Order: sequence, then structure tokens, then C-alpha cells
Amino acid sequence: MQNQSLLAELKRETARRRTFAIISHPDAGKTTLTEKLLLFGGAIAMAGAIKAKKAGRHATSDWMAIERERGISVTSSVMNFDFNGCAINLLDTPGHQDFSEDTYRVLTAVDSALMVIDSVKGVEAQTKKLMDVCRLRDTPIITFINKLDRDGRSPFELLDDIEQSLGIEAAPLSWPIGMGKLFKGVYDLRQARLRFFAGQEGQTGRDARPREAVVLQGLDDPALDELLGDTAAGELRRDVELLDGAGYPFDMDRYLSGKQTPVFFGSAINNFGVKELLEAVADLAPAPRPRRADVRDVSPLEEQFSGVVFKIQANMDAAHRDRVAFVRICSGRFSRGMKLRHHRLGKDFKASNAILFMAQERSGVEEAWPGDIIGIPNHGTLNVGDSLTAGEPLRFLGIPHFAPEHFRRVQIRNPFKAKQLEKGLAQLSEEGAIQFFRPVTGGGVLLGAVGALQFEVIAERLASEYDVEVELVGTKYNAARWLFAESKEPLDKLAREEPMAMVTDAAGYRVMMFTSQWMMERTIEKWTAIRFEATRECADTTL
Repeated sequence: MQNQSLLAELKRETARRRTFAIISHPDAGKTTLTEKLLLFGGAIAMAGAIKAKKAGRHATSDWMAIERERGISVTSSVMNFDFNGCAINLLDTPGHQDFSEDTYRVLTAVDSALMVIDSVKGVEAQTKKLMDVCRLRDTPIITFINKLDRDGRSPFELLDDIEQSLGIEAAPLSWPIGMGKLFKGVYDLRQARLRFFAGQEGQTGRDARPREAVVLQGLDDPALDELLGDTAAGELRRDVELLDGAGYPFDMDRYLSGKQTPVFFGSAINNFGVKELLEAVADLAPAPRPRRADVRDVSPLEEQFSGVVFKIQANMDAAHRDRVAFVRICSGRFSRGMKLRHHRLGKDFKASNAILFMAQERSGVEEAWPGDIIGIPNHGTLNVGDSLTAGEPLRFLGIPHFAPEHFRRVQIRNPFKAKQLEKGLAQLSEEGAIQFFRPVTGGGVLLGAVGALQFEVIAERLASEYDVEVELVGTKYNAARWLFAESKEPLDKLAREEPMAMVTDAAGYRVMMFTSQWMMERTIEKWTAIRFEATRECADTTL
């Protein structure tokens, strides 16, 4: 009887979870949209004005000091809130390509994505790369075309850009009324509704929590011409009629299989189109689905708890020098104090201090369900890719380490702080954005990153969080590959012939460094018994 009751609760709670990542090219307005989703969802009372630094305000999701100073997102944030009966797990990701590794890992932990496109610029380079990552897992994508308050491309041109550049059907579910100075709002095609918003009583400005001021139902409402004007109302009716004849009709199955993206238009900074978008996420985005493990697919409706660590964040609470493992729950119910098995170490531990997130803010969690993201504070025992279960040994797959493309040598300015440097590099590298390597034969520590801007971040964080000042010096290397073979013999032979190019990563895996593409290709051609890999599963357990 108890199992039946738990199963019914598990089905109910899983069905109402919506776990999605917001992705975009830099400056498309992703973080502003995140703020407004939180605002419409009732999670915050006032959006942080990203540009109002003099007033000491910043985006809720940008909690690190460097993010507040530069006005960019350099790490992913998790935010939980309820909306229309759904439990929303929203993950705001970095847009800058130098921080894309964090974004790619987040995409392995979500069930869908929300892609933001600038209406002026259309589909951009980073958008295409993110789309390729989503396509690897057939991740369902909802698209929000932002900044309609500026003069940009026509809506029809933007739809065509999505289809041609991203290779996916674009099915509009809302439609803009005008553009730039003539922009008056959006028409909800899904609900055949037009809404206007105003601030709450006693509040003014674009950061006030919105309330519905006027709602029109259907294009035949006589108030439409009065509110929009004859010209705008006529254009809206013509556009909708054209879409009915020439546009892609929304198809739920094609959306869920990643073949079609429902498209919404709006202006996040002015609140237009945001509520329509949030309602669509609640109604259309998928609930948690089965996830791939080494031995089988794991259904979210299985009674036994399982989860995977997809991100580590050091020093979210600078006063306690903590490290928090972000765990995506894959199946079963989590309850405070339950015993979990750490399968990489083969040890059990009690999860008595797990937390839920609102960016940097946190609260204790008594229970959580599939699709939820919980944080488990630890002291370095949990790594990206680790699997946790309450029973069956499982190893969840698909969370990658990427080979760095940029390298720096670390020179410490105060040698007496070498231990602090060692600790800082060890903890910060656990996050996965920076990797550090130890030469097999002498030399100082070598740092590697997918994006060069990561080095500026690591230097600032070492100074602010560990009180260690370093100089990061350029190197001759421009590529690295992990080395794998059926036996150690060819690996040992390569190490003897190329000792200066051999390093080990923080987990002890062998890596070879290269000074040119030609040298790498020549080496790979010569050593056929060795696999030279540009990615490594975070869950790899065999050296």
C-alpha cells in the first residue's frame, strides 16, 4: 500500500516538473529574459536592472563578483519556482563562447531548452553551436525572438532564418504587433489572445511586477482597432491570415523529437511576450524522461533514487569556502538524510544538508523529485559525472570533458602561498571550466581552457577567493588529447619517446600536448594503437 502511494506521488510530482536551460548567443537578452520569467513566475518582486550598477543592483542569476562587475554570465545558475501548477527548474547559462563548456554540460542535465534570438541580428554563430549540441540528444527547443522594441528583421524573415540556419521547422505561437517605436505588443496565436500589462499599484517602471491591464480575446474584438489603431490592427489580421495558409502548424510530436521549434516574439525588457512564453513552457515542455546509464535506460518513475552530478561550483558561500555539487535527480524521491551510494568511490554517505537554489540564495530541501536540481555541499569528494543512487550501481553517461584549446603556465607572485594556490586550482578545476595539468618531467602547473577569457576569471577568483595573485604566461601549446589504449605498453613507449609533451590531468588521466595541428595529425597517424580523444566522459573510471 505504501509503495502504491509513493508511486502515485512520484508520478504526480514528476509530471509537473519542467527542467530547462536558457541558451543564446551573447547579448541576445537571455539574462534579462531569465529575470522576467522569475518576475512573472512570482519568484522575485523586482527584476535586477543589469545596467544599473550605480544603484548596486544586478541580475538575480549573476551572483559572482566578476559577473556583477562585467555584466556577463560566466557560470550557470539554477532557479526553482512554481507556476501554473508546475515546478519550474530554470538554468541560466553563459552566452559567451569562452564559457560554453559549462553550457554544454548543463544541456545534458535538462529535458528541454529555451533559445533566445536577437530580432535585429537573427541567428548567430554561438546559436548554431548550441543547436548542434541540442541536436545530439534531440533536445526539444522553444524559441523566443527578443528585442522587438528595436527596429530589426521582419518576423517572416526571422522565421526563415531559423529554418535555413538551424535546420529546424519554425512554428510561430505568438506574433508581434509592429516593431521598434511602433511595437505595441504580441498576439498569442495559441490562445487567440492579446494582453497588455502595467505595473502593480504604487509601482512604476519596467522592473515593477506586471499585472494584466487589458485582455482582448480574438481578432474580431471591436476594441482591437481602438487600442492598436486601424493600421496596426489590419496588419495583424493580414499576418495571421497569411500564417494560417503558409506557416508550419504546431506539432507536439515534432517539437518533442527536436524537429520543430515553437516560436514566440517579444521584448523581455518591456515585459511583452514573456507571460505567453512562460505559459507555453508550463504547457508544452516535457516532463522528465528516461536517462541513459551504462547498463540501461533509467525511468524517472522508478522508486529507487538515482542522480548524476553535472556541475561543481566552488565558493558560492565565500565565508565557508564550500563546494556544491549540482545533482540532477533522474529517478525516485530524494528525502533529507537518506543514505546514498557514491559509486566511483564505493562509499555511502548521508545527504543531510542538501539544498535548493535561487541563484546564490539557497534553502534546505526536505524532499525532491525527478527533474529537480539539488545541491550537495561537499569537500571535494564529488566530481562532475559522479552517479549517486540508493541501490543499484549505475553510471550515467553523456557528461563530457572537452580538450582545452588555450594554455597558460602559472607563475605565483608570492611563493609562500604555494599551498593556497594548490588548493585553489584543485577546487576551481573541479568545476570543469579550467583544467590543470602536471608535466610528467618537471615544469610548473599548466592550465588549459576551452575559452581564453576563462584565464582572466581564474586569476580574479584566485585573488578574491584564495588571496593568491598569479601571472598566467603563454605557452607554445595549442592542442591536447587524452590518451587511451587496450594496454599500457604503447602509452609507456610514447611517454618515453615524447616525455616533454606528456602531462596528467587532475584525475590522473594521461594527456599529450601539441604545438601544431600538423604535429598532432602526424602523431595520431604514427601511433595507431593509441586513441587520441578530444573529449572524455566525466564518468570514465578506466585509465
